[in-house]
Amino acid sequence: MRKGTAIFLLVLAATVMTIAGVVSVMRRGFSAREQPSALENYLATSVHALAVPTRARNERNPFLPSPDVLAEARAHFADHCAICHANDGSGKTEIGQNLYPKAPDMRLPRTQKLTDGELYYTIHNGIRLTGMPAWGAEEKDDDSWKLVLFIRHLPKLTPREEREMESLNPKGPAENQEEQEEEQFLNGEPRNPTPKQSKHSRPSEEK
Repeated sequence: MRKGTAIFLLVLAATVMTIAGVVSVMRRGFSAREQPSALENYLATSVHALAVPTRARNERNPFLPSPDVLAEARAHFADHCAICHANDGSGKTEIGQNLYPKAPDMRLPRTQKLTDGELYYTIHNGIRLTGMPAWGAEEKDDDSWKLVLFIRHLPKLTPREEREMESLNPKGPAENQEEQEEEQFLNGEPRNPTPKQSKHSRPSEEK
């Protein structure tokens, strides 16, 4: 097939899908609660494939999956990525399931069949019009390459590794307060409840 014909067919397909998408939006609106249609999934997959430059797609990971590298990547994932993707990569989190499109299950072939270069490019540069941000500085970053190795490891993640990750997940103020109170109780220390401020009182002014 000639290059000109291929481009024409690609533009035609994109036009048809765009029209279909507009019609769908007019009927269903922009609610993020909707499940993406088969057409939207196909379009998103096609656009993502086109968005990754060939040179980036063919890049090789400079790191090997050693125990130390995987442990470092596992800790990084737990601290930065699990809030959307879950520790096991399933995407079954409150944030991940309320994104549009929803966070994918990275253990499945749709993610695992991507090249290392495609995974790195996605982590490092993010994906427009989704909840996936760009991570790291503009130049090459080792952390993203190590995360690629951990994503490859997700289908084999052990219960022990997942438990270790839970201790590394970011915690909110309430959880931190609860842990502090438990530690004080175990150490036999008196609890120090946060004093409630009267609604009529005003904080003292700095001198």
